[in-house]
Amino acid sequence: MEDSAHPKRAVTVADVAKAAKVSKATAARVLGGYGVVSAKITDRVMAAAAALEYRPNELARSMSTGRSGIIGVVVGDIENAFFSLAVRGISDAARLAGFNVIIANSGEELDAEKSAVDLLIGKRVDGLIVTPARCDSIDHLQHIRRAGVPLVLFDRAIPELDVDAVTGDDRDAAIAATRHLIGQGHRHLAYISAMDAEGGGLTDIGRISNSAVRERVEGFVSVLTEAGLPNPLHYVRLGATNQQQTDSVIKHLLSDSAAPTALLASDSLVGLRIFKSLQSLGLSIPRDVSMISFLDADWTSVTVPPITIVDQRVYEMGKLAGERLIARIERTPLAVERLCVSTSLVLRGSVATIDR
Repeated sequence: MEDSAHPKRAVTVADVAKAAKVSKATAARVLGGYGVVSAKITDRVMAAAAALEYRPNELARSMSTGRSGIIGVVVGDIENAFFSLAVRGISDAARLAGFNVIIANSGEELDAEKSAVDLLIGKRVDGLIVTPARCDSIDHLQHIRRAGVPLVLFDRAIPELDVDAVTGDDRDAAIAATRHLIGQGHRHLAYISAMDAEGGGLTDIGRISNSAVRERVEGFVSVLTEAGLPNPLHYVRLGATNQQQTDSVIKHLLSDSAAPTALLASDSLVGLRIFKSLQSLGLSIPRDVSMISFLDADWTSVTVPPITIVDQRVYEMGKLAGERLIARIERTPLAVERLCVSTSLVLRGSVATIDR
């Protein structure tokens, strides 16, 4: 039995060289994957490494090769199915290219995002994919570029930063969803987001620091304006950050003198909270209130009725972000782009038709 007070010493390159009866330099070339070594010697070194259960020192490898083989990813909220799917796409792209992934969760808090970025740069990651909590605070993102670390933004774009971004077609997606509701006869619609805001209301779209939310609100408001509906910003409600806050938002909306007959949820977490709020009030979807949610989360297809959704193709977005970052790490010559992944509206049973 191994003595826990005297743990086993880590196996070194020198140990592998001795067991394989080769020089340390030759063992290092085989284990590091560089230089020219015969197949016979390579097999002998690898067999010795396996027998000794050799594990490479990643820090030493990164110092000698200039590469850690690691990609850092900072997401807004790993609890959100959107980011879980995105991370799967990023990880699959990274694995195919021989990279590992370290994930950090900012909780959509700027300070937590800054700390995560500092930590990952300190770990010598080869590149970073970041979902910025705020698109109007970019000093720490500029620091990534100054440090010479390739950066790709995910879900949100910051043109001033001049780096690649992979996003959905947020404005067009909101336009399609809102037009569908208008086409079904709805004239009182509300857009509900988890973005925090004093009072939960909105007087200026430009104040929205999250580019994805801002573009969706722009799309929503443009359709209401196009349809000649008055005061469209009145029905943009922020602050649905948890179930209690969402309950409050829904109660205030439904007590309005012109209560909405249809709701558009900014993401699947907000959509689920809205669904629970309506259930707690004894309201039926779509008989009492119609609803559309962004993202084809699992819950949206098992409710009664299933929820009409904006399918965002998030796995593809994540995979594309991973591939783009790897191309930057490999110094592939590419123009800086915003890569926009198209969405589609999936019609289910949560939208009623209202006779005009």
